[in-house]
Amino acid sequence: MSSLTIEQKVGQLFFIGIPGPDIDQLTRELLDRIQPGDVCLFSRNIRERSQTRELLDTLRELSTVEPFLSVDQEGGLVDRLRRIVTPMPAANRIQTADEAAEFGRMIAETLLILGFNMNFAPVVDVVDSARERFSNGLHSRAFGRSKEQATEFASSFISSMQSAGIIGCLKHFPGLGASEVDSHKELPSVSVSEEEFYETDLFPYKALISDATVKSVMVAHAAFPNIRLQEADQNGKLLPSSLSPSIISNLLRGEFGYDGLVLTDDLEMGAIVENYGIGEACKMAILAGADMLAICAGVDAIDEGHAAITEAIETGDIGEDRIDESIARISSARTSLQKPLQFDEERLDSLSDEVADFTARLK
Repeated sequence: MSSLTIEQKVGQLFFIGIPGPDIDQLTRELLDRIQPGDVCLFSRNIRERSQTRELLDTLRELSTVEPFLSVDQEGGLVDRLRRIVTPMPAANRIQTADEAAEFGRMIAETLLILGFNMNFAPVVDVVDSARERFSNGLHSRAFGRSKEQATEFASSFISSMQSAGIIGCLKHFPGLGASEVDSHKELPSVSVSEEEFYETDLFPYKALISDATVKSVMVAHAAFPNIRLQEADQNGKLLPSSLSPSIISNLLRGEFGYDGLVLTDDLEMGAIVENYGIGEACKMAILAGADMLAICAGVDAIDEGHAAITEAIETGDIGEDRIDESIARISSARTSLQKPLQFDEERLDSLSDEVADFTARLK
């Protein structure tokens, strides 16, 4: 990593989506231009088991350094593998820490056989009985029905998954459980009090980060109008947490002492693109303290973001030392990456059966 050029360092800051299920000319040219640190697969990329493994193997071969190869495999509503293995249960069906650990183990082995090394899970947004009424899309995606259960189950899940060889990611910092809208559609204004924010929403992060097993955290696009850390942008609008130095650098890194990998949620979401544009949002996120920038679909958006960061370094708007801080964290997280397991259709069949049995046992 220390021998990378500036352009290659900038590429390492991006985790991107690719258009389809194979490496066509458009995709190959994109990978050559950007040389991304992470490629995240979505349902559009996953058609068959062997095709998925071949795609991920090819992505490894085309990368200058070992890439993060990730997926959102939560189960339930967010189940990218449902075409190729038995659909997995939603997190809110998990009732014990042992069940969470078993779930993490099955997901990890499945992902390693397919060729992944990272999973953007678990969701640790706190969704208790008072928050279940909100239409934010998170109800079934979060573990437990209290801050204590969310913490306990997520801890067992991520420990089991990472012990088996897949890096996990806590999301969506600093907490979307009380949001009343889906952040994929608009910027949530999470109207919790300062006390509730610290005592409930931040509770899982503070607990899980303190035991030093958390390797990555994904920051949400959200505003928190009732907390002192909330900032406004130059136009007076509430600044999304994903672009906020107060949330990332002061709270997550400073107050919580977290020095692991920080990723943004997808910067192509409407509330970000419509208010800032993709290039400006990328610069703001890096200056706020994020290490990796998610652009999950648009090829033009990926190019625009990469060009904006490169230009900002050239003009001095972003110092190279700031980029090197993120490169060091990316390098540190990369040391935990495991090589994929041998591709094994029969074992995937067995795991599918295990998932079915596991789901049937859940209350």
